[in-house]
Amino acid sequence: MNLLWAYLSDPAHWQGGAGIPARLGQHLAYSGVTLLIAAAIGVPLGLWIGHTGRGRLLVVNLVNGMRSVPTLGLLFVAVLVIGPRLQGDLAFLAPAIFVLVVLAVPPILAGAYAGVDEVDPQARDAARAMGMTSAQVLFGVELPCALPLLFGGLRSAALQVVATATIAASVSVGGLGRLLIDGQATRDYGQMAAGALLVALLALAVDLAFALVQRLVVSPGLAPARRRAPQIPEPAAQAA
Repeated sequence: MNLLWAYLSDPAHWQGGAGIPARLGQHLAYSGVTLLIAAAIGVPLGLWIGHTGRGRLLVVNLVNGMRSVPTLGLLFVAVLVIGPRLQGDLAFLAPAIFVLVVLAVPPILAGAYAGVDEVDPQARDAARAMGMTSAQVLFGVELPCALPLLFGGLRSAALQVVATATIAASVSVGGLGRLLIDGQATRDYGQMAAGALLVALLALAVDLAFALVQRLVVSPGLAPARRRAPQIPEPAAQAA
């Protein structure tokens, strides 16, 4: 704890391109780009599968298969395959983003698919009976009802990406992972502890931000009902 506090309280570690604010900004940038790409892939595909009922087996196999891939090993393979075809920092950044996207797509895809798949069939039938087209049913009925599970998938992916983005530092990419890699190389345990703490706090902050957005976007009628303590009826007054 003393080493951790000494590192965090040193003004030199909060300045420059290698300071904590710069590393934090890099980490957020990598995570944000990853989530945007993963959402662009997982959300439409999950909505289509849930709406049409096609490719359900694909969801199960894809999600289980992609989750079983060793992230660090895939990163080094991606650097060897993609890196030589690019130049500069992009030769290392692009493989890292690719691996993080592979990690983020499964929970987003599963959340979008499950959200649409669990919509009450009577709601779909009522929408079709009113003359709504297939697209209108998807975006006007199914998607709003699927938002809780969809956001659940996004929050899960965000936590995994923020936590796993630290491995990008192992292939000379920035972010908070540099504090862990550089601290390990120099046996600076205070720097390593600071990196681990900052990643954990960032993950909590990102999850809280998603929770707040979810609360604003999702209809209150779709939010889980709060459990109320059972009320015990008062005994009737006894006649005198």
